[in-house]
This record gives sequence, C-alpha cells and structure tokens, in this order.
Amino acid sequence: MSRGLNSFGAVLLATFAATPVLSADLNSYEAPPAYNEPASTSWTGAYVGGHIGAAMPRANPFKGGKGLAIGAQAGYDYDLGSAVVGGEVEASHLGDTEVRVPGGHLKERWRAAVKAKAGVKLDQTLVYGTAGLTATSLRDADGVTGPDSTKGGYLLGAGAEHRFTQQISGKVEYNYVSTNDVRTFANGSASHTDLSDHVVKGGVNYRF
Repeated sequence: MSRGLNSFGAVLLATFAATPVLSADLNSYEAPPAYNEPASTSWTGAYVGGHIGAAMPRANPFKGGKGLAIGAQAGYDYDLGSAVVGGEVEASHLGDTEVRVPGGHLKERWRAAVKAKAGVKLDQTLVYGTAGLTATSLRDADGVTGPDSTKGGYLLGAGAEHRFTQQISGKVEYNYVSTNDVRTFANGSASHTDLSDHVVKGGVNYRF
C-alpha cells in the first residue's frame, strides 16, 4: 500500500511541476498576423507626358502618305472607384501626312486637341474611350491651295494605359480624326472636302 501511495504522490508532483511550463507555452502563443488586402491604385491626379506614332490617311499602315506623329500631352484624371474620367490637351506634329482632295493632296502639319475620356480601371491598367475637338494646320501641296488658317474637327478614339510605378505610366491609343468642309483650290476651281486620318501612338506619362 505504501508503495502505491508513494507512486501516486510522485505522479502528482510531476504534474504540478509541468503545469507552469505548459502555462508558459500557452501564454507565449501568438496569433498569425491578419491579412490586409493591398490598397487599390488611385488614378486621381494631374499628369504630363509625350507621345510618338504614325498618322495615316487610310486605315492601312502599308499605304503611302503616312507621317510621323510626335508631340506632348497634359491632363487630369479622377478615380470614381471602378471607373475613371478625365480630360486632356494634346499637341502633335504630323510630319506632313498627305490627305487627298480634288486635284491632288494637302499635307497635315500640326494638330491641337482637347479631349474627354472615360474608362474602366483594372487596378494598374486603365482601358478607356476618348472624344474631343481638334484644330489642324494644313499645308499646300501638288498645286493645291488649302485654307490659310487651322481647320476645326472632331476626334474619336480608344486606348489603354498601364501604371509601371506610382509616377510613371505608359499608354497606347488610336484616334480617328475628321476635319470637315475644307475648302481648296486646284486647276482654277474650288472644292469643299471632308478630310479624315487615323493616328496610332504610344506615350509615357509622369503623374503627380
């Protein structure tokens, strides 16, 4: 009997001795850190940048008459959550893109544009449509005399822009531009023609 009591007492002593150790282990347990979803990129803010591309009288890059389109842009975007709206001003040199008129051609030299845009935000990428008003400077060519001042028109287009860093983004954009009722003189007669061209360009923006 005494041997059984001694064994039972030893078990109790061992249990009490282990209790502080177990308590310390339980108290030292730390819950894993909570997962915090990264904040979505905001597109709100002003930007400036440059672009380069090609202006074409027809939607066929293998046809002649193309010009090198190079210029600069500035604008402001406002992030609405899943959508982004904004406005942009743009100036481009069109590299004497040829547009056909009765009796020959005119050459498009410069263009300024004021554009509105709206698009869908896919976190770091923005897919958007754009529309606006243009003013195009035309140069005489092939014995054809064109307007002495810039001619107004309109622009429709679409593009995509991607944020590489918080400040730097790159974009590609297509524009269809129509310049209506351009008066020209050739071979002793006057004509009125609606001109159009297609511009494909890539650009880089710095965002503030």
